[in-house]
Amino acid sequence: MAVKTAPKSDRTRIIRRWRKNMDVTDDAAYVDTLTTLSEGSVRRNFNPYTDIDWDSPEFAVLDGDERWILPTTDPIGKHSWYQAQSKERQIEIGMWRQANVAKVGLHFESILIRGLMEYAFWTPNNSPEYRYCLHEAVEECNHTLMFQEMVNRIGADVPGMPRLLKWIQPVIPLVAGPLPIPFWFGILAGEEPIDHTQKNVLREGKALHPIMERVMAIHVAEEARHISFAHEYLRKRVPHLSRVKRFWLSLYVPLTMRLLCSAIIVPPRAFWKEFDIPRSVRKEIFFTSPESRKMLRDMFGDVRMLCKDTGLMNPVAKLIWRICRINGAPSRYRSEPQRQHLVSVA
Repeated sequence: MAVKTAPKSDRTRIIRRWRKNMDVTDDAAYVDTLTTLSEGSVRRNFNPYTDIDWDSPEFAVLDGDERWILPTTDPIGKHSWYQAQSKERQIEIGMWRQANVAKVGLHFESILIRGLMEYAFWTPNNSPEYRYCLHEAVEECNHTLMFQEMVNRIGADVPGMPRLLKWIQPVIPLVAGPLPIPFWFGILAGEEPIDHTQKNVLREGKALHPIMERVMAIHVAEEARHISFAHEYLRKRVPHLSRVKRFWLSLYVPLTMRLLCSAIIVPPRAFWKEFDIPRSVRKEIFFTSPESRKMLRDMFGDVRMLCKDTGLMNPVAKLIWRICRINGAPSRYRSEPQRQHLVSVA
């Protein structure tokens, strides 16, 4: 049976349209934003082996250090089961948990680096996106070094990402060239939960181990540029998609946010088995209790704002957001803190 293929003229038009979409030099505001982000990477960047004194005595990882106890902003740390454990058990669980979060971040950023290089490969000459993508790739490489060093110092043999995601991850970066918009939404699905969680931990003000505190501070500082680029990239391109493409994209976004959030935030099976944590506790922590559901919704306020601004919040999409339990009001501005109403005292 003969296989039908698109006429050569149609394929040529598709390629021409794809290449034109990658030429952004006619958008002065977007180019200025990329220039600002790139220059920021030049002026303010971090090296994991000069900006963190790993061999300093205060960075030593010692047994019984209560600074590894999980903060209450962590969904496990705030649960009554965890708080009822002995100090030694809380420290052990906290060290394993933080090491695995770092390992997941390492795995995720490895996918991002390969996707950045795949996208940059196709950008035209003189493209400001090429320069920014390479700056971000360099910073993400430093983050992977930083995360792996943290895991090594803690000493826990953590697996990182779930096994299924490890099997399919070689294919994900290849999407960045032909389908960059779904790729960048997928990247936000990984970056936003990690960034939101780390900011909450730092804002809480709990005494953290210097390794964890320094790693988080560096990651949050540079991740702000990376998330800004993803938002600006999508704001520029999504509104120009056809109505049909925007509709399917509007359904893809909440599903991707929910699935990747669970893969990144929820510890792997080895964690629950290692510490013999009851199944009922696991379900309550992720995500059946009111507190955990609120945390899940709060992670994606910025993405909901982006979807609202780019025309991806139609009635069907809103239903999918609600089914995925990540619906809620959009942020008024990026990184808006989630505040609660104060109770007045008589």
